[in-house]
Amino acid sequence: MGVWALLALAGAARAQSVDATLPAATVLREALAAALKKKQPLVVMVSLEGCPYCRVARQSYLAPMHKSGVEVVQLDMNSPQPVQDFAGQATTHGQLIRHWRVSVAPTVLFFGPNGKEVAERLEGASLPDFYGAYLEQRLEKGRQSL
Repeated sequence: MGVWALLALAGAARAQSVDATLPAATVLREALAAALKKKQPLVVMVSLEGCPYCRVARQSYLAPMHKSGVEVVQLDMNSPQPVQDFAGQATTHGQLIRHWRVSVAPTVLFFGPNGKEVAERLEGASLPDFYGAYLEQRLEKGRQSL
């Protein structure tokens, strides 16, 4: 394989990792049922478009967690994207985030049976050296509460 082909592959791989995404929440009741079936809490990331901290949290921690089998969905602040809440009621990402009184992006929430939070929220991402440990600690607390 030529040098140019290798460079193109490396660039494509880097672009793919930079653009790591999470599934957008659409029906929280179904996402929660899938998580509980795996004896896990549902992990919900609240993100804000253009937020560099959100990108790091998503790309470095939450997307790999999702790929490993943890149920993780994303809600976008101020988004009019439709979503059904845990009770099956139609709302939007932005309205649901305001209802949950989330005001910092990123915020990661952990939900158990009946859509109740089962671990402390992880707000912000200003301590990257500890973010993974804080995330894992809360996920484990959520698992234990199930």
